[in-house]
Amino acid sequence: MENRMRKLTILFGSQTGSAQEVAERIWRESRCNHFHGPVKAMDDYSVTELIFENLVIFVCSTTGQGDQPDNMKKFWKFLLRKNLPMDSLKNLRFAVLGLGDSSYVKFNHVAKKLHRRLEGLGAQALCSIGLADDQHDLGADAVVDPWVQNLWQVLNTVFPTPAGLNDFEFPSSRWHVETSDVFLSNSADWLQWRDNTSLCQVLVNQRITHNQHFQDVRIIKLKSSLSYSPGDVLLVRPQNLPESAEQLLQILKNHNLHRLKPDTKLTILPRDDDMPVPPALSLPITLHQCAQQYWDLNAVPKRYTFQIMCNFTTSELEKEKCQELISAEGQEDLFKYCNRPRRTILEVLNDFPHASANIPLSYYFDMFQPIRQRAFSIASSPKAHAGEVHILLAVVQYKTTLFKPRLGLCSNWLASCSMNDHLAVAVKKGSFTFPLDKTVPVIMVGPGTGVAPFRSFVHERVWSGSADSDTLLLIFGNRNHKADFHMADEWKTLEHTGKLTLLTAFSRDQPHKIYVQHIIEKESSLIYKWLERGCWIYVAGNANNMPSSVRSAFITVLQEAGGLGSQQADNFISSLESNGLYQTETWS
Repeated sequence: MENRMRKLTILFGSQTGSAQEVAERIWRESRCNHFHGPVKAMDDYSVTELIFENLVIFVCSTTGQGDQPDNMKKFWKFLLRKNLPMDSLKNLRFAVLGLGDSSYVKFNHVAKKLHRRLEGLGAQALCSIGLADDQHDLGADAVVDPWVQNLWQVLNTVFPTPAGLNDFEFPSSRWHVETSDVFLSNSADWLQWRDNTSLCQVLVNQRITHNQHFQDVRIIKLKSSLSYSPGDVLLVRPQNLPESAEQLLQILKNHNLHRLKPDTKLTILPRDDDMPVPPALSLPITLHQCAQQYWDLNAVPKRYTFQIMCNFTTSELEKEKCQELISAEGQEDLFKYCNRPRRTILEVLNDFPHASANIPLSYYFDMFQPIRQRAFSIASSPKAHAGEVHILLAVVQYKTTLFKPRLGLCSNWLASCSMNDHLAVAVKKGSFTFPLDKTVPVIMVGPGTGVAPFRSFVHERVWSGSADSDTLLLIFGNRNHKADFHMADEWKTLEHTGKLTLLTAFSRDQPHKIYVQHIIEKESSLIYKWLERGCWIYVAGNANNMPSSVRSAFITVLQEAGGLGSQQADNFISSLESNGLYQTETWS
């Protein structure tokens, strides 16, 4: 049948794993639609082969200040070569899907540039570019789902299904799984997923917010010989909490699924050369290791989970419910059932017991997402805190319409770590680039844990003897001065010794709420003087409305204190952004 299938290459650029996940979904659906071909990171693909391709789908995210993900940088650099003929990709038909966040100025910047460059080299777009937005009420899926659906309509029109083949076939699991009664002992050392991961010992795990405060924020200090610079981020590979792993094992036990036990040996084998087994699964592992360290048990399930359950459940009621949730008309219902209450995959398995009892183990690797690394801005100075690396951690716990509180996987696991425990971590270059000239004034806006990268930068300046209140201005904000003024003693000491200018905004310490943007506007005369001196501006913290509100506040300063018109002020800030003098690092 293979020679009757049509070739489709799928390439992704992914920083956190989301774009890879979408690319693998398209690859899986390509099999159902009788296409064949690989799914690869762009830098794992031989870019010189692109001139021989007829059909390629690109999925990419944007990271940092409009930068390419690490695993597509080489690919992109090659495409930018000036000596490439303008018709070098004339035989290529392509589609680009971008995953982005509209709270960033350069929203889906990479996808837009890639689409333009491919057309500039003579390639022909199959359909309009897809620009998914994490800030949408329905998340990225609001664009991804209809875009992918339209993609198949276009492809099956341009490249009709060969005669004799069904229009759609339910896909096999991506890998084959063998189980063995030759048990493996659980190994606490199975932590390193990649060569660049190091094990670092926990030195301090200390709460820094008031014990009565609703938000548990911690400083975690690790013993480390890792090399890093201010602005870099620490990637942490978390594990599931023990109770979550036990819950999954209990579900499997209740259904006596394949007579599995926690120490049953699993060997994962490739089913298709186009979908190799990842390094983390290349050696036999136990079911317990999988439940604790590989599968993300806190993740909200994707639509494909319900397609799998629909295919295997023996209950007509469950089948009907799954069919509703996977239909185009049922996407709002799926959002209400899964995304809005943040219902986890474990809770869904409990809600569909007949499906859970009949799903083959190999499909669990399709239903469960692998645990991804989480990124934290490094809060320590490599010079001032030699031999250590610090992060600020806000423990995520919140309530939805479900009875049980929602717990962030990584933050709650980190909060549970004890002194002398070891974490699997790696350092990645961050999006912030600080000025090398230590006389350049710097304004740092860091509400909440957004202050972390500025602690790194300021302490580096203090260590070098170049910190002073004329060049370092920190604007910090949170709810209460006494409850959540992160690292207050450090900032106050630096302020009193003339090494830092400090402005604060505490939203709940007075009847009317005051945020960092209000302080910027209130201190417009001071802020404008810094702008006149050619300062660099950095904004870090929770996405939501903060970044745009802060930007608007700087525009107000230029208007009120500088006398600029509205458009002039906006152009001034836009110019700073374009030249890397106004940088933003936010997270959802």
